[in-house]
Amino acid sequence: MRRAVFVLIGLWYLLAFAMQRPFLPYPHAVALHTLLALVQDDLLRHFAISSARITIALVIAAIPAAIMGVLAGRSRKADQLMTPFAYILYPIPKVALLPVIMLFLGLGNLSKIFLIGLIVFFQLYFVVRDAAALVDERYVDSVRSLDASRTAIVRHVIVPSVLPALFTALRVSTGTATAVLFLAETFATVSGLGWYIMDSWARMDYLDMYAGMVSLSILGTFFFLLFTVLGKRLCPWNHLKN
Repeated sequence: MRRAVFVLIGLWYLLAFAMQRPFLPYPHAVALHTLLALVQDDLLRHFAISSARITIALVIAAIPAAIMGVLAGRSRKADQLMTPFAYILYPIPKVALLPVIMLFLGLGNLSKIFLIGLIVFFQLYFVVRDAAALVDERYVDSVRSLDASRTAIVRHVIVPSVLPALFTALRVSTGTATAVLFLAETFATVSGLGWYIMDSWARMDYLDMYAGMVSLSILGTFFFLLFTVLGKRLCPWNHLKN
């Protein structure tokens, strides 16, 4: 990973040197300006607002997606009830619904959080559903032979089998959530990293613009690493197996 970072920074230096344009500053200038902006400017406030939005959206999407995914994966009736709706709704470009969502939920945080959560929900739901359906029935039968209750089977077999897939889906969904966050924050708002980036671009303040981009990248990377660490800590059996 370090090597990849150094390669990317090196390519950035070469491109900036070759172009010599104000809209492509050198990496060290962007890094220094980002640090100063986080301390002295409004950037930290926008970073905190975006962090709150994406955190709430991931939580409110992950919990029902995990529960409904397990139900659909383990129960044919539940699957027949929920999955057809998911198949119909998932391909719809939900970003295009942002104006409608804002009409219903207003221009504040709720509409942005709802849009992010809605898009992430379906990604998590399908992954968890498939993971729950693929649980080895031999494990279920082994626990059932010990006179375990349905709750015990879910706790000791289904959840441990599904949890690694859930964290993998969360890592994949991080990129989607960050992209949707940026888009949602460019509409009818004056807060968040998306607005900060577009406002800086409109003012042709390129160092501010890149500082916002770096901050958004830091936010996405943080959640990606967080779910990676949680996956290893909470699913040690899966880490040892790999």
